[in-house]
Amino acid sequence: MAVSILHRATGDGMAVIGLGVLVWWLVALASGPDAYASFTGWMWADLGTLEWSGASVIGSIVKMLLKIVTIGLSWAFFTHLMSGLRHFVLDIGAGYELDTNKMWSILSPVIAILLTLGFWALILFR
Repeated sequence: MAVSILHRATGDGMAVIGLGVLVWWLVALASGPDAYASFTGWMWADLGTLEWSGASVIGSIVKMLLKIVTIGLSWAFFTHLMSGLRHFVLDIGAGYELDTNKMWSILSPVIAILLTLGFWALILFR
């Protein structure tokens, strides 16, 4: 039951927050090179190079929060994907045995976390 609720919550989160980020990206892309550079500066700022003194503290906090949102969106995607695959298997009539169902309800979020970690390791350390 918790996996089903998590599936709905991650879908809603991706729809609301992900749509906002997507629209921001598309507007920046359509507005020209300066706007797109500003978008990428906000979204992909290296947290090690942020300034934590003076007026730039607010900007640094916002950039850190945007990193958390981006990582959260990727986690929501992988969680939704794994749960959706689990539901697909159930829809075709397999996996209803109690032990099998319980195993996949535990493994779905665990695999999603591992996929998220692997995804960000690939992005950050390539």
